[in-house]
Amino acid sequence: MPRWRGSVVDQREEMCRLALSPGANRREVFACWGLSRSQGYVLLKRYLERGREGLRDLSRRPHNSPRRTAAEREAAVVALREANPVWGGRKLHRLLLDETGASPSPSTITAILRRHGRLDGPRSGQPRDHQRFEADEPNALWQMDFKGHFALTSGRCHPLTALDDHSRYAVVLAACGGENTVTVQTRLTEAFERYGLPGRILCDNGPPWGTAGSLHRHTPLTVWLMDLDVGVSHGRPLHPQTQGKEERFHRTLKAEVLAGRQLADLEQAQKVFDTWRSVYNTRRPHEALGMAVPASRYAISPRRMPKTVPPPEYESQAHVRMAREEGCINFKGRKLPCPKAFAGKPVALRATQTDGVFDLCYRRHRLAQVDLRQAIS
Repeated sequence: MPRWRGSVVDQREEMCRLALSPGANRREVFACWGLSRSQGYVLLKRYLERGREGLRDLSRRPHNSPRRTAAEREAAVVALREANPVWGGRKLHRLLLDETGASPSPSTITAILRRHGRLDGPRSGQPRDHQRFEADEPNALWQMDFKGHFALTSGRCHPLTALDDHSRYAVVLAACGGENTVTVQTRLTEAFERYGLPGRILCDNGPPWGTAGSLHRHTPLTVWLMDLDVGVSHGRPLHPQTQGKEERFHRTLKAEVLAGRQLADLEQAQKVFDTWRSVYNTRRPHEALGMAVPASRYAISPRRMPKTVPPPEYESQAHVRMAREEGCINFKGRKLPCPKAFAGKPVALRATQTDGVFDLCYRRHRLAQVDLRQAIS
C-alpha cells in the first residue's frame, strides 16, 4: 500500500465518496484503502447515515438543524467566509445548502459580506475564463505540473499537483523538496496505487517532463509512464493556457492556502496541503462544474497499477532495434536519431502506407516518423 497523507477522517471520506460513485467496484475501492469488505461496508453505512461525522473514532453529537434568526444566519455566513476568505456568494451558498439544507440566495450572501466588510479584492465580480476543453470521463486525462516554489522557514517547497481533467479532482498535492524524476515518480506511484492509471498525462515542458518539439521530448520519467501504458503529451511551449485547469488550480492554492502564511518545513506544508485538498475535492463548490464538488464527478480508474511490467513485445512484421546510448539506432545501413531516454530498450520501426516512411515506436507509443527517402546527411 502507498504511504498516504492526511487525516484519518479525510481518507475515510474520500474512500466512501469513491465507493459511492456510479459504477464503482466497491470491493476494489476498499482494497485500495487496505480495508476488508466488511470493514469497508461498516464505514460506508456510517457515512450514509451520519455523513462525515460518522467516520470519526470519537463520540459524536447528534445532528440537528434548528431554525436560525436573521442575525444568526448572517453570523453563519460571515463565519463561513472567514474560514474561506476568497470564496464568493455562489460558493458559500452551495456549501450552506450542502451542509445545512438551507441558505440565503447568492446575491443575499454577497450583500451580507459587503455589509460586514468582507467583500473586497480587485477580482471581485470579474468574469471567469471560459472552458476550453474537458475530457469525456474521469482518468482519461490528468494534468500535472509543479507550482512555483516558495520559501519555508527551513528550505523551499516545490508543490507538485495533478488534476483529473474531467472532474477537477486533485489526485496529487505534494510538498516536495525538489523537482527531479525520483520525486515525481514516487508521488505518481502513490497516486496510481490509490486511484489507478490514467489514460494520458498532460505535462509542462522542461525537466523532468521533457520538452515538446525537441530531441529532449522524452525523459526517463516519460519512458516509465509509457511502460505503464500511460500516454504522455506536453503543453505548447510558452502557452500556459494549454494546462489551464492546472494554472487555475495553482492560483486557487495560492489564494486559499499560501497567501500570507509562513510554513516551517515540508512536513508542515504537507499537513496543510492534505487538509485543504480534502476541502477542495469534497466541500468546495466549483463554478466550472455547475457548483458541484470535484468528488461528485470522480471515480477511481479500472486500470490498476501493475506489480511488475513485462518487457516490450512487438508484432512479427515490425523492425525491432535496440536504442543506443548515443541517441540513435541502426536501420538499413543508416544511423537514425532515437531519444537517449530509450537507451538499452528495444524500439520498433513500423511501416506506414508510404513506401520508405516508418513510424518509430516504443510499445504502442509513436516517438517520431522516419523518412528513408531523404538523402543521407
